[in-house]
Amino acid sequence: MTFPLVLRGLIQSRRPLVAAFALACAACATANIGSAPPPLGIFTSDGDVGLPSTIGAGSASYDAARKVYTITGGGENMWATADHFHYVWMRVSGDMALEADVEFVGTEPASGAPDPHRKACLVFRQSLDRDSPYADAATHGDGLTSLQWRDAPAAVTHEVQASVVRPSRLRIEKRGDYVSMYVATGNEAFHPAGGAARVPLTGDYYIGLAVSAHNPSRRETARFSRVAVSHVAPLGAATTLVSTLETISLRSKDRRVAYVVTQPQRIEAPNWYPDATNTLYFNTRGKFYRVQADVPGQPVNPNRMATPQLVDLGMLTNINNDHGLTFDGRTWAFSDQSQLVDGKRPSLVYTLPVGGATASRVTALGPSYFHGWAPDGRSVVYCAERGGNFDIYSIPVTGGTERRLTTNPGKDDGPEYAPDGQYVYFNSDRSGTMQIWRMRPDGSGQEQITNDEWDNWFPHVSPNGQSMAFLSYERGVGDHPENKHVRLRVMTLATRATDELARLFGGQGTINVNSWAPNSQYLAFVSYQVVPAAP
Repeated sequence: MTFPLVLRGLIQSRRPLVAAFALACAACATANIGSAPPPLGIFTSDGDVGLPSTIGAGSASYDAARKVYTITGGGENMWATADHFHYVWMRVSGDMALEADVEFVGTEPASGAPDPHRKACLVFRQSLDRDSPYADAATHGDGLTSLQWRDAPAAVTHEVQASVVRPSRLRIEKRGDYVSMYVATGNEAFHPAGGAARVPLTGDYYIGLAVSAHNPSRRETARFSRVAVSHVAPLGAATTLVSTLETISLRSKDRRVAYVVTQPQRIEAPNWYPDATNTLYFNTRGKFYRVQADVPGQPVNPNRMATPQLVDLGMLTNINNDHGLTFDGRTWAFSDQSQLVDGKRPSLVYTLPVGGATASRVTALGPSYFHGWAPDGRSVVYCAERGGNFDIYSIPVTGGTERRLTTNPGKDDGPEYAPDGQYVYFNSDRSGTMQIWRMRPDGSGQEQITNDEWDNWFPHVSPNGQSMAFLSYERGVGDHPENKHVRLRVMTLATRATDELARLFGGQGTINVNSWAPNSQYLAFVSYQVVPAAP
């Protein structure tokens, strides 16, 4: 970091912690004109944000010979609507990255035990106010590593919990309005931890190192080494995709990574198998895979299947992102485009027993895109293009004549049964914007469920029948494209009150199919990041 940037950070700092702290910063800047390094390495100053520990303020030191920062911090937490921690910082602007090796090295008082949720963090922060918007890469005393953020002043904090426990090296990166975390152990290359947070940080903002005790009567000490700050280059022509399969808690809205991969092809459309194993299925590159998840707030399963396993689907070798299980978990339905029919390979609906390898064709006509099973497993509903128009159809799984359920001249899509079989939910643009509707299984009684400023897609009713999850695009994006700013929302069906679960970069592939956990307390989804391709 060059001296002009450091000086600019000092001059432009608008919210000093206290007047004396501001004067000290100015004195430091004056004292370091010339070749002498700043007293805190590349950073300009430090101080407590929020309330310090009751046993004393925090502190920071820099060992220039070893290039190591040692930070002691107290405070109740960095969470909820306000933060309390010790911060070593500089001011920057634009897209930046900060990385460091991180380890806890001390705790006080000697009696008692440190809190397992004490945090050592790499922090991007809009201001030094304790309720400021921020994002951090945080390693906890118990090894949990998370991307955490507050996207507006005094808003509630959220997090994406990484699947990696206790990495030795962290990196946080801001690209546009999104902040993401990378992890590494030892000298291995950084790799995405998964997930990203949309946190607009405008103008000049703070970047630095922080420690919070998670206990107002204690202080914790962490060591940060191999610290580096760099500008993030704009995306060029060569890009690739980070796909993250995540689970989210409806209660806390915390997220946890199940699987993350960097490849040009996106992973898509998770299904949650209806048992207690937290097994998720997804598609990518025309194939079908399964992996086990840990869910937010629950202990790590040391024996979980963390590497996806290919599922043999027999002749179905080019499935798309429309697939799902019967309510009893015994039979799959897939939309597949591998079979040659009249010289073409249209999307057709097939069924396949779980664990089986012989598929049965259901739809005679294509393209047909599966979306939902009837509760008794005897029929399916699907979206199909017939005569240039997309409508909703049903058909017995034994085949036969399909039944057209909608006649909207626009587009009807995403049909799915409620667990009690009383309604089929779907999305339709018949009102002028894409909204959620429902109808009786015979197509009668069609009624609009949502009517707001979003384009709403893919309704999925929870196993207990009480909630409906769906995906919301910003108005006017057209259809359901990939790589857009979207929101994952949930409606309480009894009251039709809607709550926002997450804001993410996604769209096509995020929740095309039903992804509820069997207990109706969690959802699975896929988020994405566009990143530079490896040279």
